[in-house]
Amino acid sequence: MGCFCAVPEEFYCEVLLLDESKLTLTTQQQGIKKSTKGAIVLDHVFRHTNLVEIDYFGLRYCDRSHQTYWLDPAKTLAEHKELINTGPPYTLYFGIKFYAEDPCKLKEEITRYQFFLQVKQDVLQGRLPCPINIAAQLGAYAIQSELGDYDPYKHTTGYVSEYRFVPDQKEELEEAIERIHKTLM
Repeated sequence: MGCFCAVPEEFYCEVLLLDESKLTLTTQQQGIKKSTKGAIVLDHVFRHTNLVEIDYFGLRYCDRSHQTYWLDPAKTLAEHKELINTGPPYTLYFGIKFYAEDPCKLKEEITRYQFFLQVKQDVLQGRLPCPINIAAQLGAYAIQSELGDYDPYKHTTGYVSEYRFVPDQKEELEEAIERIHKTLM
């Protein structure tokens, strides 16, 4: 006779990536089960994002009271009781766990891009305070990376307002970003 208290092995999880896309991990598609170690889940994410410099990154999750935890690669998913109590479905958040002391020493472009996305997200969500002059400079760089060099035929007044860089973004900041963007090449 089987035990009625057994925990089902089925697992369905969405990983929210820094570029705001989602990676779905399931028992059926990737063979992820509750008995799978966190390191295996991380490996799936690293392969999906093409990351080689993996030591800086991790997966977070929130319990029902919104307390945040890092997924321990050495533990099984079932051993993360706070995670298991939230689902299914389960939600994990991919992010920077440790910042590089000198980002210029990062070897891979994709690693630098992930760092950029994390800093952009942290500034936007207010977790990383940013003076307005620095926010304008960073915003201009982000606009240039997204839209290219300033082109008066393509970039009409107010084009920056389509983007969000800081909480409670004001028109003055958007105008400063436009002014700086015009100078970047």
